[in-house]
Amino acid sequence: MITVNIEILAPIEHIWKMWNDPKDIQQWNNINEEWHTPLVENDCKPGGEFLYRMGTKDGRFSFDFTGKYDEVVNHELISYTLNSGRTATITFSQGYPVILTETFEPDEKPSVEEQRDFCQAVLNSFKNYVEGKLV
Repeated sequence: MITVNIEILAPIEHIWKMWNDPKDIQQWNNINEEWHTPLVENDCKPGGEFLYRMGTKDGRFSFDFTGKYDEVVNHELISYTLNSGRTATITFSQGYPVILTETFEPDEKPSVEEQRDFCQAVLNSFKNYVEGKLV
């Protein structure tokens, strides 16, 4: 399993909304300025499905991040299973600041380090987006 986390200086209500709202997800779900997420569908409830179409802005690389939610506890926990069968859990600590922790099964490729760095970059982008909205 791979675990990454981020500390976010914002109320949990804002964090939860921005983590789950498709319009917000399109703004923060990237690893750098060369990436984007042009399509998001998100039904964040047990049994609900999600689709994040991610890729480079120049179109050289893209993929669909898809799966189904297993458990959702408002402001606390999201667990899901990807269409590939891999699982992940995201927890949101209570209090201030909020610590968001994501733990997921790695894919066979790329390397564990690359997968960890990719996920951490997305979390960093999320933190910057949320905290920037509160200024």
